[in-house]
Amino acid sequence: MAEGSGQADRLDRDFQAAVAQYDAGHLPEAAAQLEKLLHEVPQSFEVHELLGMVYAEQSQDALANQHLETAVRLKPASAAARTNLATNLVHLGKLDEAQVQFKRAVALEPRNYDANHNLGELYVRMGKVSDAVPLLKNAQQINPSAYDNGYDLALALLTTGHAGPARETVQSLLKVKETAELHNLLGQIEEKDSNYIAAVNQFEAAAQQDPSETNLFDWGSELLMHRTLEPAIEVFRKSAERYPNSPRMAVGLGIALYSRGQYDEAIQSLLRAADLSPSDPQCYFFLHRAYDSAPGQADQVIEHFRRFSAAQPDNARAQFYYAMSLWKGKRAQDPGLDLHQIESLLQKSVKLDPKLAEAHLQLGNLYSDQTRYPESIPEYQKALEGNPDLADAHYRLGQAYVHTGQKEKAQAEIEVYQRLRAKHLADLDRQIADIRQFVYSEREDAPAKP
Repeated sequence: MAEGSGQADRLDRDFQAAVAQYDAGHLPEAAAQLEKLLHEVPQSFEVHELLGMVYAEQSQDALANQHLETAVRLKPASAAARTNLATNLVHLGKLDEAQVQFKRAVALEPRNYDANHNLGELYVRMGKVSDAVPLLKNAQQINPSAYDNGYDLALALLTTGHAGPARETVQSLLKVKETAELHNLLGQIEEKDSNYIAAVNQFEAAAQQDPSETNLFDWGSELLMHRTLEPAIEVFRKSAERYPNSPRMAVGLGIALYSRGQYDEAIQSLLRAADLSPSDPQCYFFLHRAYDSAPGQADQVIEHFRRFSAAQPDNARAQFYYAMSLWKGKRAQDPGLDLHQIESLLQKSVKLDPKLAEAHLQLGNLYSDQTRYPESIPEYQKALEGNPDLADAHYRLGQAYVHTGQKEKAQAEIEVYQRLRAKHLADLDRQIADIRQFVYSEREDAPAKP
């Protein structure tokens, strides 16, 4: 702000007064003083830069951008000015433009922590995690005690499949600051590296230090995935008491009880989960499995599946679950059994999703039970198109072929059935896969670290 000496002193005093207002959090007063100064020094880098920051602090991002762009034009070699502009561009959602400015800031000051960290964080936000890793590494080398950068570096390394370096990063950070989230992240790293015992220990340490819903869920689910069932039940039971309104805790407890063979308790927990989150498809998936093993509590289960099918009329699985709950809850000896309703629901299910193998299998079974064997055969065939390893479909198709006089085809299907059973493509393998899918989806849906 070079002017004549007297005027320069006055302008400098006015600028310092604006800085003081900014530092004190008096943003409207600072903005008014800086706007007045601009009339006298319209090409002042300092005034444009500070005014842009003032407007940014007030979330007036479009107005801030005008002044921050001018500041960069007036002083293009300032890494700080480009960083401020880039940060504001991120707030405006202009990520590609922000990337350009952050990259130039790094080029101007390659050993600047903020420049490397900010560009790395932007790449993470843009989904370019591999591009983020070297920048976050540079920032960590510049400042090894930087907790947030170190956490994000470890997470990026884990995401890109580098469990070893991710582990080293977390272990270094733990020496600087021991936190529950670091233990949880280390648990994820150990799980990724198939170190089950180490993963459980880290998830437990995180939950003991901070018994948050996420930490407790991760501890319990790690035990569950590896079928350490009694401890898993204990963790989920206590966690469900601590967080009674958590659907995933209720589902986790239900799965653990189901896996242990405690079907009635499992159904109660899963019904509670359905009440807490009526639109969650995973809850009904496991409720269907548990009810399949113990068709008690029929009235409650049927009502929940009826509600789900009514709420989601275009969901093939919702119609399938409702059909099966009716069929299992009201056997043939029950005069209230409406086979036409069950058939209609199953037909609607396969129409909504022609690849839903289970629905085709059960529709075929319904036809077979009514000795409608020619109609059952196409349904079994469609079930096997969707899942060739569905042993029951091969067996029931073989039986249908027997009843329709196609003995060679029947023998071929029975042989496939026996081969699949010999391979032990069994319920336990399917259970573990289903549990893993539930756990990983819940972890992915959990709120990310800010």
